[in-house]
Amino acid sequence: MSNPLLASIREDPLLLLSGHHPSSSSSPIAVSDADSYLLDPSQIGSASGSFQNDGGGFLGGGYDAALISESEYGFARPDFRQAPLVGTVEPYERHVFLCYKNPQVWPPRIEAAEFDRLPRLLAAALSARKPNMKRQTRLTICEGRDGTETSNGDVLIFPDMIRYRRLTHFDVETFVEEVLVKDGEWLPGSPESLRGWYIFVCCHGTRDRRCGVCGPSIISKFKNEIENRCLQGKVSVSPCSHIGGHKYAGNVIIFGPNSNKEVIGHWYGYVMPEDVPLLLDQHIGRGEVVDFLWRGQMGLSEEEQKQSQELRYLVNGGTHTDTITMDSTQENEGIVTVSTCGASQFDGTGCCQTNGGDSSCCQNPVLQEKSGPDQDSEEAVLNFAAEKKRRSKKQVLRNNGAKRRGPSKVCSMPTWYESWEREDTYAALAVLGAAVTVAFTYKFYKQMS
Repeated sequence: MSNPLLASIREDPLLLLSGHHPSSSSSPIAVSDADSYLLDPSQIGSASGSFQNDGGGFLGGGYDAALISESEYGFARPDFRQAPLVGTVEPYERHVFLCYKNPQVWPPRIEAAEFDRLPRLLAAALSARKPNMKRQTRLTICEGRDGTETSNGDVLIFPDMIRYRRLTHFDVETFVEEVLVKDGEWLPGSPESLRGWYIFVCCHGTRDRRCGVCGPSIISKFKNEIENRCLQGKVSVSPCSHIGGHKYAGNVIIFGPNSNKEVIGHWYGYVMPEDVPLLLDQHIGRGEVVDFLWRGQMGLSEEEQKQSQELRYLVNGGTHTDTITMDSTQENEGIVTVSTCGASQFDGTGCCQTNGGDSSCCQNPVLQEKSGPDQDSEEAVLNFAAEKKRRSKKQVLRNNGAKRRGPSKVCSMPTWYESWEREDTYAALAVLGAAVTVAFTYKFYKQMS
């Protein structure tokens, strides 16, 4: 017998709001650190009134997790990992996170909610001053809990890696003008430098059920792994509001430095709790993009994101299930150098040997692009992508033909066909030389006789 409530939910994705389900009681999504998703009375009030929820709203807390079907909205849903991911991040250059309450009290459109003045006023000010900003800026809400590292009203800004404490609705206009328009400092507060890695997971269940089901379990897994690996203070994880692309839930953004110490925001989709160790080991531990989960990154257009991934595949010879090196290009005195490798240095195959941490190759086929002093890595990616179209199919096939896992810096060996071709040429030249010698000798003999 069908459940009429579930039937109505399927027709209206926004029906799952706080405390309006007959015959059911409201409860938070269950995670190992469940109290971070429960309503905390300390979050509702403040001296400035910025965090009050006058007139009710979503203080009842989220929706009933028991009504959510894992097979329909979780990792077992029919559309999970069915759509391509790369190129699904809209281009932007700066990401502002406002720490404000928690997902259980966020309305579907928190940036426009009548009773949530601080996010509403900040979003309005950003929209009004958008034409005057030098960088395209995105606003997202993340969890804020008083007495923790990210208290209500704190503002985190990436890639600047700075934090401003305790913004109130009285200060919004001045803050936007001084910090986001003029790129200066907000005088009432001093910016604090952020260190380490910051991970945000969309848990905005009142906006979309898939994020509400998938996000909390990913958060829980991240917290457990961070604790088990003693990464507290180095890696931070927080739930956040809608970032776009509900169908790609679980959605994860990771901000941190690359090998050039530049802070990049990488987006991942279709992330499962089982993928969390991989993201910590590969992306954060070794600075490698996990390409089969990669949606794109801050600072690149959709097309540039696709070209960036295509470049990694070309250089590393990988497939969509491989993890590919994040920094496939390196700037060195105006030269972008890319090493093409045919096998992994970790599995002992290929010609490269590791000795005391240094890898040496018997060959080093280098693809170079001239780069001006002000040319950044994204421009180098585009230049190389254009150049690679002019390269022969033979070279592309050789680079892509080898199968291996993980990062590699092993140089391509000559194929058997190339070796055979050289040996055959030498043999032909030897036969030709012998024939010429015989002919010359015979002609000389005839003349003598």
